[in-house]
Amino acid sequence: MKILIIDDNQEILFGVEKLLKASHYHTDTALTLTLAEEALAQREYDLIILDWMLPDGSGVEFLARLRQEYLSTPVLLLSSKSEIDEKVEALDSGADDYLAKPFSNIELLARIRALLRRESSYKKAEMTIENMNVDLASHKVLVDGKKVELTKKEFTLLELLLLNQQVILTRYQINDHLNHDFDSLKQSNLVDVHIKNLRKKLGSASSLIETVRGVGFRIKMTKT
Repeated sequence: MKILIIDDNQEILFGVEKLLKASHYHTDTALTLTLAEEALAQREYDLIILDWMLPDGSGVEFLARLRQEYLSTPVLLLSSKSEIDEKVEALDSGADDYLAKPFSNIELLARIRALLRRESSYKKAEMTIENMNVDLASHKVLVDGKKVELTKKEFTLLELLLLNQQVILTRYQINDHLNHDFDSLKQSNLVDVHIKNLRKKLGSASSLIETVRGVGFRIKMTKT
């Protein structure tokens, strides 16, 4: 497991790095958001430990930007802030967990193990519905055994529908997930365009995406 630690407090940074290495994790460190961006551009990580305040910007704003770019890596946010509003802001920005400073090594390791277990379970997920097979980890989509090439947004849309098979998703919900911008729905039919393009690429499996008139879309329920 490879973990990126982003913190400008060198004492905390090196302390956490030493702790994780002793626990047999591979680690990289970054003292600034700029260095963190460089690290993320070069390799993939299983977990990111991110401080709230960095010399060149806000960790929370940085995290929100990463989520808009569809980075799904689990993020544990560290902060000296402990008010409920701050925790809510962190989670709303895309953090998977929040840990207030000062923290114990035992609690930090427990949070890390929990996040990695959750991510590992998710990455093993493979879904098959009728003639379509989707690997959520590798983003590989097969229809009738043949690979289907999807854009990042098209796969994100398909994944959203697959993970919510019991739910009819409205255009507002889909748009918020894809674009993080409710206002765009007032000026365009972007969701319908994405649905149309996705159906076209899925070919014989396109009928699995069901339009619920006046409400939204869902994956067609199939008999097991």
